Amino acid sequence: MIDEWRRRRAARRVKPGDGWPLQPFRWWQLLSRALFYLRLTHDDGRQIVYAIDVRHGRTDESGAVNADLYVDGRRHARSRLPAAFPVPGGTVEVRTSAFGLKRCHYVTAEGTEHRLVPDRDSAEGRRAYVDRAHPALSRWIGHLSSIVLVLALLLLVSQLVEQVTRPDEIARHVGAFTSPVDLSAWGNAVAGFVAAAAGTERALRLQYHWLLDAGAG
Repeated sequence: MIDEWRRRRAARRVKPGDGWPLQPFRWWQLLSRALFYLRLTHDDGRQIVYAIDVRHGRTDESGAVNADLYVDGRRHARSRLPAAFPVPGGTVEVRTSAFGLKRCHYVTAEGTEHRLVPDRDSAEGRRAYVDRAHPALSRWIGHLSSIVLVLALLLLVSQLVEQVTRPDEIARHVGAFTSPVDLSAWGNAVAGFVAAAAGTERALRLQYHWLLDAGAG
């Protein structure tokens, strides 16, 4: 029920497009753009190519980041994120996290979900190539990213508890907690950078966990 309410709310944000042609992906857009495709066959047998284009960091006049829906290479619709674009047979849902996209799926009317295919030149497409060409390496990288985020979360929690229990009036009742890891400002900066890299790697695979990825962000 909640998911359906979110879809209806997102659908109301969809605005008609202006027919602008879809621009090819460029190498310098690796960290600033996500481009995904969906091929659907209509009832008359025609195959239509839908594309979702998200420019991270590019905001409109209201300060919102938008997703564009292209149909056969022309901008058909635009919506503020999170977005839900009605397409034949279902909806294309697009959501972002602090590190990129966390969702870009085609959800059919029956509730079946299909992840859209990333452009091969995009960062997501290059990560998908590693997954296909080197599955063992891909799994190792994925496990490493998860471990890094777990450690970063534990470090964050221990530092927060130490700060909360430091005042004397609180320490007298619950005791003062000392974090087992005492990082310098430089060490915290490095830890933050590593956690951001791990979160970005997971975002390239559209992997998201409300605790790990939100906590790292």
